[in-house]
Amino acid sequence: MSKREIILGENGEVLPSLPDGFAELIYIDPPFNSGRVQKRKRLRVTSDERATRRGFGGRAYRVEEIGESSYADSFDDYEAFLMPRIEASLRCLTPDGSLFVHLDAREVHYVKVALDGLLGRDAFMNEIIWAYDFGGRPKTRWPSKHDSILWYAKNPKKYVFEYAAMDRIPYLAPGLVGPEKAARGKTPTDVWWQTIVPTNGREKTGYATQKPLAVLDRIVRVHTRPGATVLDFFAGSGTTGAAAARHGRGFVLVDQSRDAARIMAERLAEYEPRLVGFTHDARATPRARRRAR
Repeated sequence: MSKREIILGENGEVLPSLPDGFAELIYIDPPFNSGRVQKRKRLRVTSDERATRRGFGGRAYRVEEIGESSYADSFDDYEAFLMPRIEASLRCLTPDGSLFVHLDAREVHYVKVALDGLLGRDAFMNEIIWAYDFGGRPKTRWPSKHDSILWYAKNPKKYVFEYAAMDRIPYLAPGLVGPEKAARGKTPTDVWWQTIVPTNGREKTGYATQKPLAVLDRIVRVHTRPGATVLDFFAGSGTTGAAAARHGRGFVLVDQSRDAARIMAERLAEYEPRLVGFTHDARATPRARRRAR
C-alpha cells in the first residue's frame, strides 16, 4: 500500500530513517542558491462591495495579508550541501525508479557533473527545460525564463516510462499534419512551456517558489504507476504530493520549514496524510488537525 506522509524535519536527518526501495520516483526542487531570501506574502481575497479594488467583471474585493513565508537561499558550497542528501535518498528508490532534480542556471551545470559521477553518465536520461514567460525583463541581459529538470534512471536499461499516460499538446501548425493528427495532438519534447502559478489562481498557496501542478502532473503520470509512492525531501508547498495524490499515488514529503509543513498539511488534508514530527502549533488549521488524528 502506498504511503501518505508529511514529515517536518531536516532532510539530512530524516532520509536515513526512511525504508529502502519504497519510492518509484524522487522529485526534488532544492533551493537554487540565488543568494537572496525568498519571500512570498500570503493573502486572503474576499468579495466586498464596499471595497475600492476592482477585478474581473467589475467585482469589488478586499485583500488581507495573513502572513509571509520565507527561507534563506544561500550556501557557501552548494554541491556539498545537496549531493550527500541525494546520495542518501537513492536507496529509497525502487530498482526501476527515477530521480528528478529541479534547478536553475546558477547550479545546474555543477550538479549535472556531480550526478554523472554519482550515478554514471549512462543513467542520465534527459534535461527537461521548463520555460515560462512571466515576470520582469531586465534591459542589461536576456531575461532568464527557464529552469532545468535533470532526469536520471536508477537502472538506465529498465525504468518506468508510461508513454500512454503522457498528455498531448496542440500542433503549432495543425494544417500541416491533417485533421486526425491535429485532433490527437503531439507528444511533448524536452522543452515544456507552462506558465508559473498565477498570483490569483486557485492553485496558489502563498509559499515562495511554488511550482505549477501541471509540471508535476506530467512527471508523476509518466514516471510512476498507479499505487506507487513519490518522495520529495524539499517538499515546500506540497505540489509533488498534490500531483501524486490526484493520480492515485502515495507520497512522502519532507521539509524543515514550519511554514511549509502547515501549508502542506492544509493543502493535502483531504487525503488524510500521516503527520510526522508535527507539534500542535505546526498543524495547519483545525480541519487539518482533525484529519491528522
